Amino acid sequence: MAKEKSKLGTEPIYDVRELGVPKALVLGLQHLFAMFGATILVPILTGLNVSTALLMAGIGTLLFHVITGGKVPAFLGSSFAFIAGYNIVSGGDPARLPYACGGVFVAGFVYVAVAGLIKVIGPKRVMRFFPPVVTGPVIILIGLILSPAALGGPGSGGIMDTLVRVKDGATLPAGVNWLIALAAIATIVVCNLWGRGMLKIVPILMGVIVGYVLALIFGIVDFSGLSGAGIVDIPIKADRFMKFEAGAIITIVPIALATMMEHVGDVSAISATIGKNLIAKPGLHRTLLGDGLATSLASAVGGPANTTYGENTGVLVLTRVYDPRVMQIAAVMAIIASFFPVVEGVIGSIPAVVIGGVSFILYGMISAIGVRNMVENKVDLTKTRNLVVAAMILVSGLGFESIGGLHFPVGDAVISFSGLAIAAIVGILLNAILPGKDYEFVADDEEVLAE
Repeated sequence: MAKEKSKLGTEPIYDVRELGVPKALVLGLQHLFAMFGATILVPILTGLNVSTALLMAGIGTLLFHVITGGKVPAFLGSSFAFIAGYNIVSGGDPARLPYACGGVFVAGFVYVAVAGLIKVIGPKRVMRFFPPVVTGPVIILIGLILSPAALGGPGSGGIMDTLVRVKDGATLPAGVNWLIALAAIATIVVCNLWGRGMLKIVPILMGVIVGYVLALIFGIVDFSGLSGAGIVDIPIKADRFMKFEAGAIITIVPIALATMMEHVGDVSAISATIGKNLIAKPGLHRTLLGDGLATSLASAVGGPANTTYGENTGVLVLTRVYDPRVMQIAAVMAIIASFFPVVEGVIGSIPAVVIGGVSFILYGMISAIGVRNMVENKVDLTKTRNLVVAAMILVSGLGFESIGGLHFPVGDAVISFSGLAIAAIVGILLNAILPGKDYEFVADDEEVLAE
């Protein structure tokens, strides 16, 4: 017991079995809360089914862990990058969504093809294009691009929502949002810095609980999602299965080029967090393969495309529990929840302001990891070429993201690139073109990224 107390929240934990089953389950639940809001938002925005999204996020995560040998603590949730593709193909008609899913199914196999190419040419040749001067700023961008979602805006129910709340006929000031969010943030900070034992490694869960209780007191919790919800339901329906159409495939497949760049950034962020070079071992080819197959499998039964989640990386930073088994537990919980609409409704009733408060810290942690990645790899920003690469990545990422990315019409299709994807491409090209490279990738070194 003394050994456990000394490790909790102070030293990295790579084997959650040290903590016992009950604590491992709580840690898994914490990761479930971290991914839930974003994962269900994608089907809500596209018209896909929420329960199917939860089921395939869980199954996709487990498949990813099998392919990567259980070495990568990542959770795969619904990808936002494909939303435009779904909406373009469906045109607002739910009957057209299976054709969009067919396009995403093919896009998943683009990942598979690229993974095979990386396996053939070897990680050292591939990683020449992804030095810390590129991956560090890209990781920083992940957090910065996500940050507006933490704040929300008018009508969102988030922290910055200026609408006056109403409870039992009485008005509540808009400042209630900030009170709830700050309470969640303060809880996370207090638990993480001064908490003892289990409290120190479940700060996110505690932040959600405190924020939710306050939201209940102020009467801003919406239980409408529970009305009419059955106890048990099958999350997969035959009428949602994918269908194929050439136009849908042409529209959606190019999006994979952008999401693969985002994948590299996510894996780099996880590597920097846990202190192991996951791009070397188990290898970028394995993580891409897992992500691609999970996406194709989800699309086959009408679920959204999957992607590695930065929200869960933020949880890793705070808890310092790096065992992939925790993600596997969260995946099983997501699968179970998908069969129980009531569970889905309860978790979905957590107000956006509570999620915003929690995300306020999580997204900032991701950006901080990018800074740490550059510092620990001794990126020399006194060199003009390195400064130019980093600067162009940051400005192009934030700039293009602010205008909704770039969209190129190709016939009847539209190819869209997010700000993050554009930034990754800019960084890779500049690093390859500019002289004065000062980074050598060591393929057999798992500890390139310090703890």
